[in-house]
Amino acid sequence: MRILITGGAGFLGSHLSERLLNEGHEVLCLDNFFTGFKRNIAHLLPNPNFELIRHDVIDPFKFEVDQIYNLACPASPPHYQHNPIKTTKTSVMGAINSLGLAKRVKARVFQASTSEVYGDPAVHPQPESYWGNVNPIGIRSCYDEGKRVAETLFFDYHRQNGVDIRIVRIFNTYGPRMNPDDGRVVSNFIAQALRGEDITIYGDGTQTRSFCYVDDLIEGFCRMMNQDQVTGPINIGNPNEFTMLELAEKVIAKVGGSTKLTYHPLPGDDPKQRQPDITFAKNHLDWQPTVSLDEGLDRTIAYFRELLSK
Repeated sequence: MRILITGGAGFLGSHLSERLLNEGHEVLCLDNFFTGFKRNIAHLLPNPNFELIRHDVIDPFKFEVDQIYNLACPASPPHYQHNPIKTTKTSVMGAINSLGLAKRVKARVFQASTSEVYGDPAVHPQPESYWGNVNPIGIRSCYDEGKRVAETLFFDYHRQNGVDIRIVRIFNTYGPRMNPDDGRVVSNFIAQALRGEDITIYGDGTQTRSFCYVDDLIEGFCRMMNQDQVTGPINIGNPNEFTMLELAEKVIAKVGGSTKLTYHPLPGDDPKQRQPDITFAKNHLDWQPTVSLDEGLDRTIAYFRELLSK
């Protein structure tokens, strides 16, 4: 197939590009390099089935494709809060432009949504049926509400125009090709430990997250996109829950050195807990994560060690 990936040079987009090329597909990688990096896809450029296009999804785009994966959007708080209006535009206009193209060429279109649609959840773990507890005017709202509107648009295009949609809600994902300075907790902790800096804990460190290794996530993407039974939304993430302190201790033990913990105030609207209910993914996609946090951290630390030594 001929497949378009918006945000194709990002952390997730580069892994998806690689996976699809290995399966023999043609891949069109669309990216404006706001948070993506050419180094993520440099090894793919010689492949004759790979095409890189510099373009912003806020502006319309036209291609003849069979499938569209809409992954374009800054996904870490420092990046999406850097220009919140741009973030909302990317989610909303990117969805509209992806859906418009899908409608025109009759392509199946995939939306990379997020666990952030659940906000600071009052239900734990979070099933797809939960509507969330979201602050619409907070500092994280540009991302949370942008992704919620994108889901709304996907279902309205599906109901009104018959567009063939798939929606996945991504829970915290980590792995090689993360940006060391993206402000996400796994990359923060690893980069700080490798640089010999103190690890920054926000709040008391008892807030929890569930960490999914990138290969597991991409497997979930492909299973969701290439089945005909459900549109979603569907949670894709690892249900094993860890506190920030537990994660920090694992990273320190693996990296070594004399890194200590420093404590800072909790940022606004930071969720206290996050854990996916993946019953739906197990039942409909026969999917569940296979890479443990220890194994995934080892691979990620090895990548960061090489990247930061350059």
